[in-house]
Amino acid sequence: MFRHSKVFITKLKNLSLQGSWRSRGSSAVERALQYTAGQKLHGFTVKEVTAVPDLFLTAVKLSHDATGAQYLHAARDDSNNLFSVQFRTTPMDSTGVPHILEHTVLCGSQRFPCRDPFFKMLNRSLSTFMNAFTASDYTMYPFSTQNAKDFQNLLSVYLDAVFFPCLRELDFWQEGWRLEHETPTDPSSRLVFKGVVFNEMKGVFSDNERLYAQHLQNKLLPDHTYSVVSGGEPLAIPDLTWEQLKHFHATHYHPSNARFFTYGDLPLEQHLQQIEEEALSKFERTEPNTAVPPQTHWDKPRVDHVTCRPDALAPDPIKQNTLCMSYLLGDITDTFEAFILSLLSSLMISGPNSPFYKALIEPEIGSDFSSSVGFDGSTRQASFTIGLQGMAEDDTETVKHIIAQTIDDIIAFSIQIEALLHKIEIQMKHQSTSFGLALASYIASCWNHDGDPVQLLKISENVSRFRQCLKENPRYLQDKIQHYFKDNAHRLTLTMSPDERFLEKQAEAEEQKLQQKIQNLSDADHKDIYEKGLQLLAAQSTTQDASCLPALKVSDIEPIIPYTPVQPGTAGGVPVQYCEQPTNGMVYFRAMCNLNSLPEDLKIYVPLFCSVITKLGCGELDYRQQAQRIELKTGGMSVSPQIIPDTADLDLYEQGIILSSSCLERNLPDMFQLWSDIFNSPRFDDEQRLRVLVMMSAQELSNGISYSGHMYAMTRAARTLTPTADLQEAFSGMDQVKFMKRIAEMTDLTSVLRKLPRIKRHLLNPENMRCAVNATPQKMSEAAGEVERFIGNIAANRKERKPVRPTVVEVRPLDPQAGSSASRKLISEPHFKPCQMKTYFQLPFNVNFVSECVRAVPFTHTDYASLCILARMMTAKFLHGEIREKGGAYGGGARMGGGGLFSFYSYRDPNSTQTLSAFRGGVEWARAGKFTQQDIDEAKLSVFSAVDAPVAPSDKGLGRFLNGITDEMKQRYRERLFAVTDKNLIDVAGRYLGVGQQTCGVAILGPENESIRKDPSWVVK
Repeated sequence: MFRHSKVFITKLKNLSLQGSWRSRGSSAVERALQYTAGQKLHGFTVKEVTAVPDLFLTAVKLSHDATGAQYLHAARDDSNNLFSVQFRTTPMDSTGVPHILEHTVLCGSQRFPCRDPFFKMLNRSLSTFMNAFTASDYTMYPFSTQNAKDFQNLLSVYLDAVFFPCLRELDFWQEGWRLEHETPTDPSSRLVFKGVVFNEMKGVFSDNERLYAQHLQNKLLPDHTYSVVSGGEPLAIPDLTWEQLKHFHATHYHPSNARFFTYGDLPLEQHLQQIEEEALSKFERTEPNTAVPPQTHWDKPRVDHVTCRPDALAPDPIKQNTLCMSYLLGDITDTFEAFILSLLSSLMISGPNSPFYKALIEPEIGSDFSSSVGFDGSTRQASFTIGLQGMAEDDTETVKHIIAQTIDDIIAFSIQIEALLHKIEIQMKHQSTSFGLALASYIASCWNHDGDPVQLLKISENVSRFRQCLKENPRYLQDKIQHYFKDNAHRLTLTMSPDERFLEKQAEAEEQKLQQKIQNLSDADHKDIYEKGLQLLAAQSTTQDASCLPALKVSDIEPIIPYTPVQPGTAGGVPVQYCEQPTNGMVYFRAMCNLNSLPEDLKIYVPLFCSVITKLGCGELDYRQQAQRIELKTGGMSVSPQIIPDTADLDLYEQGIILSSSCLERNLPDMFQLWSDIFNSPRFDDEQRLRVLVMMSAQELSNGISYSGHMYAMTRAARTLTPTADLQEAFSGMDQVKFMKRIAEMTDLTSVLRKLPRIKRHLLNPENMRCAVNATPQKMSEAAGEVERFIGNIAANRKERKPVRPTVVEVRPLDPQAGSSASRKLISEPHFKPCQMKTYFQLPFNVNFVSECVRAVPFTHTDYASLCILARMMTAKFLHGEIREKGGAYGGGARMGGGGLFSFYSYRDPNSTQTLSAFRGGVEWARAGKFTQQDIDEAKLSVFSAVDAPVAPSDKGLGRFLNGITDEMKQRYRERLFAVTDKNLIDVAGRYLGVGQQTCGVAILGPENESIRKDPSWVVK
């Protein structure tokens, strides 16, 4: 998987410092403190042992005596253990060699020579995470699991893959690129480029934001490896040879160029012993020549321009330009300086109180900040970028002037830091389930350039040192801005504008590259290509013997789920669910409000209402003051639409919105005061503020399509099958994207503003509400008191409103056993009739997203478990081979959804209707029973690894609160999963998925398609 720096840096901001599980004493943390510097362990020497109380862990740093491999172990009482190995990979061309290598090493190794052990292990393990990433200057292979035996199995497979891969030529063709006949069995069909990475990168660069971010990095750091595309530039990929791939592996994938990271509560010595015996003992030290030299500093700023495809769904079609200024900052291995610069970046751009938000977003020059905006610490020298997307070309000079002026203003005025330091405190306390993975990603870049990863973890120490610096010099931050921004000549201004012929030019360039390759072919080469195409097809079509791979057994799965106790209660007549959890000093609040009384014409506005209701101001506070209170007193407040299918009937559902927020225990009264003000006196008087929020929202939706096209295809394909899916399309499908584009194009939003208080009266009504609180046992009674007070404060909004369609409500208790008063008011649609529909969205992409959905059964139905197992098995044993290996798509498969729909999908797919045939082929394969007991067991392991994925303390009990799915229902579902047999699978494949058995819907998002356009059975949008 190709990972562009910026994209995951933003994710890290949300992840980087997450807190702990402290439920089982401090055994792992204390055990690790027993190690001492200089101690020898299995070929390694302990270098330092550091307690990191902020994150409840002990860091043990080691190095390997023979090869110099670096090792960091984070011991923590968390059973979700993680392993990762990363190599510094510094390509000097854009053929995508590190990325294609990352794919190819996972295609078989010396001990595990079967094809594709990586994808096969997904179904032979209970892993909670398995993947591989290619960044600009490193490649990382992480996995995590809660099972000790599984950890050893996966470790063996990963070590063998990276250090002793087969790197077969056939795998290089499949994963990288090849010349092949369009129909491999027909030598008269034309030759085309194929390959998984080739298609993946075409998909990546059909996303304008990714294209821009890539150019920005290449042009800001032009001296060395950052000037090339590590993931591969589609037209340079066909220049890579198999020999070059093998050479890159030999020079970069060596223990002397490796960094190992393990995390969790499993004993370190077992890991060291296995890594030494299975891999490191077979190597000697080399001197890897992979270091990245510092970029030479420019003596004057530079300007550059790039073009992109036009965006058919842009909020304003004539404003599609992007402009950013990017500044080169200091070395990321200076961890304190990097910490200060990332803080400074947040202070300058985060939220409506930040200087750049006021200067660039509020005047409505563009639709939003460019997605490249902010601090980027993923390259050896960090950078900071500021600028806009969705702006007019005429505003170029204005924007440049505003940026320069704002920097002067920031230097002149004081800077508020308390809200940001509060955010850091919350991040350290909040517990995520993927903390090990977050940690691995957080330290990767700094460690990659020989910075000290342990220093990065000492967050409180950095905060205290920062406060000290401010005390000694009140203008400390302003001086930094003067140095890094005002007086910095290493600044790039990069503009991007749409070119109507962009995709055409791309296609022409690809055709030219293809012809150039074909011209140089001899007759023997032509014959060779045809034969190799058949050879690859034959390899892809043979059933693989995977018996060499380790596997867990179904008997390794826990038969009984752990019980989650919840206490039902009420506050002022509103049902409340209390769930006591080790939340580490945080309180999590949720409220579900149904929208049954909302008039039909207002429904489409619900997602917009949700996205703006916490951002327009409330009570005495204008929107800026409100944003500041939320940042100072909470971990965030959000509202989102919620459509919850019934667990027993496909035509019943609950519709509403969910309010979510969290805070430190000391801020409970303040958090509820903010919610009270939103219920009692939200502000709907600022049309200009609404316009800013609408533009940002419309831009975000439009940008998201090329990244989540498969989700949009599935949502649309499902639309005509159940009432739930129909509403889902309105709230989160292409309908919503187009609706928001229409709203963004309106010159006057007064009419929209007037609808918001109407919606608020129906939705923020205690009569239609239920609440849930997760907190520590010590704080629960205080939290209950605050909820009681909150419900009292908003009582004036309580009103018995008639549902829009009085015949349609069925009241169902949330948990019949618990004697709680909470119930769900379900809607039924007596006039809804499922029907077939095929929709094609023609979009300016060069790849397709294909989906077919079938109406099946709800969660509590006896066949539901069989369909879940069938979806996993069909994905792993049939669809993966057809859609990815043969078809060249980046991904594809089937899934059984909680809404009772069985969905097929493909992602970044060069094919369209051919993929629909693959979906049908999957059904025929299953009906014919062409699978083994081993295949069924593997599918069960895969389904259970998702069912048993760790749940954070903040989210425990949520399934029961939202869907009414009790532990007893989960246990019944679990028993059904265990009981699924081959007969069940053949039976459900025929009864639900056979042609003409059930109603199905189809949707494709993709480029112009002549044959579909001419086919009257398709609706073309």
